[in-house]
Amino acid sequence: MSLIYLQTLFLSLIQGVSEFIPVSSSAHLVLFSDIFNGYKSSVLIDASLHLGSLIAIIHYFFRDLINFSNNTKILNLLLIGSLPLIIIGYFFYEYNIYANLRNIETIAWTTLIFGILLYFSDKFSASKTFEENLNLKNIFTIGLFQIFALIPGASRAGIVITGSRFLNFNRYDAAKISFILSIPALLGASVLTLKDSFIKEEIINLNIILGIIFSYIFSYLTIKYFLIYTKNFSLNIFVIYRVLLSSILFYFIYF
Repeated sequence: MSLIYLQTLFLSLIQGVSEFIPVSSSAHLVLFSDIFNGYKSSVLIDASLHLGSLIAIIHYFFRDLINFSNNTKILNLLLIGSLPLIIIGYFFYEYNIYANLRNIETIAWTTLIFGILLYFSDKFSASKTFEENLNLKNIFTIGLFQIFALIPGASRAGIVITGSRFLNFNRYDAAKISFILSIPALLGASVLTLKDSFIKEEIINLNIILGIIFSYIFSYLTIKYFLIYTKNFSLNIFVIYRVLLSSILFYFIYF
């Protein structure tokens, strides 16, 4: 397998796994780039990775999404929960704010800070469920939390789970809310990157197709097994990982 395909495989692994667990996919993609001496994937590869994750989440929750389409209340609540990220995300993209935050120092601090928040949120009681307790106040609050996902290292999945846990949703349903809310986020990322690829006149090739397939496989497996994990264990392992990763980054930045 050539180097370009291996890089796509690794990028797909990073995207597929870290997109759906509370560790930040954007942070790990930036770190991957630094490890490989500034390697930067093409815009179309980025789009293929997001598209693979999007297909996986739609596939896994297909029945739920069909039910949501017949449940106007839930559908409207999910749209409301996505609005803050869509609106603020557009300004981040339009004014190139996100690109200016993609640096190791920002990632080190956000990895630590939002990891600590995840730890404390996971100590809250778990009495609420997605189906019974999702309302306008809850979903809008979670939507506001999701804005922090625009900062590399914060983790979209992590911050949504954190916000949901602070609102007393159990781990499984907090993860489910995170997964469902990822659909507009991934769709937006796919559309924006595809638009940029058309501007740059990039063409679809085997590597792009492999990016979609690999990302889909890793994303689907992560969704499946992370939901099983949340039914049986706390989120401490991810907190520990974030603290260790931030400590390593701080060492290289400040020492």
